[in-house]
Amino acid sequence: MQKKGRLFIVATPIGNLRDITFRAIDTLKKVNLIACEDTRRTRKLLQAYSITTPLASLREHNEPRKSEKLIEKIEEGWDIAYVSDAGTPGITDPGHLLVDKAVNHGITVIPIPGPCAAVAAVSISGLTAQGFIFFGFLPSRREKKREFLKGLIEERKISVFYEAPHRLKETLEDIKEILGERKLILTRELTKVHEEVIRGCAADIMEIWQDKKIKGEITIVLAGCSDKASNPTKKEIEHLIAQLLRNGGLSTRDLAKKIASELKISKKLAYEEVIAFLQSESPKK
Repeated sequence: MQKKGRLFIVATPIGNLRDITFRAIDTLKKVNLIACEDTRRTRKLLQAYSITTPLASLREHNEPRKSEKLIEKIEEGWDIAYVSDAGTPGITDPGHLLVDKAVNHGITVIPIPGPCAAVAAVSISGLTAQGFIFFGFLPSRREKKREFLKGLIEERKISVFYEAPHRLKETLEDIKEILGERKLILTRELTKVHEEVIRGCAADIMEIWQDKKIKGEITIVLAGCSDKASNPTKKEIEHLIAQLLRNGGLSTRDLAKKIASELKISKKLAYEEVIAFLQSESPKK
């Protein structure tokens, strides 16, 4: 019976080519084939280390189809490596479908660890917490993003996420409005020539970057909730809404103004919470 090959999931540099590990180079030289997101980008990495292994494209849109062909090769005895454009495959990048199919076919999957922008950003954050949560990219639609951020009001762990540069300013506005003075660390272009790390609250970073055209890859590390006075929980907001509704005499807009004033949150956030509360309390038809 023919011996199956193996699937290697190989992390590659997120910017600085010298961040690749000796083991990754050795693996990429020895496998029969390297599957990758973009053959042009990966070829530059291979040329830097004199790696001549053949390449095959495996991108998000063709992963379901291409994965089947790669699995067939591995079952024939080929060792295949998979790399994403940068960092660790499967972390907001393609790769998980390939790994899942390999596991289902009884193929050995071997991780070759290395760079990851999220972990790198947490390591220099200086924030303390009982662990962190990585969310990948924030929702692109602002309404959904605001709902996501509201879900972090009571979160005490560090939250880590990526954001597109053209949406960063509105995201900082939403963080300021919903999460107040929560500490955060924003990294841009980690390990690259124009690497930048900014610390402070959302308002601080907005002031620094207010006239700047932002480019590059953004990672945000957000501190967990530790100061209830400046970050009222959703339950605290709802409790005050219910209390003021029992007293009566206030319109929806006046109710939101009073809540914003008492809890030191934005009027917009207070209004959104009042509307959500009223909708949840309205009798279902």
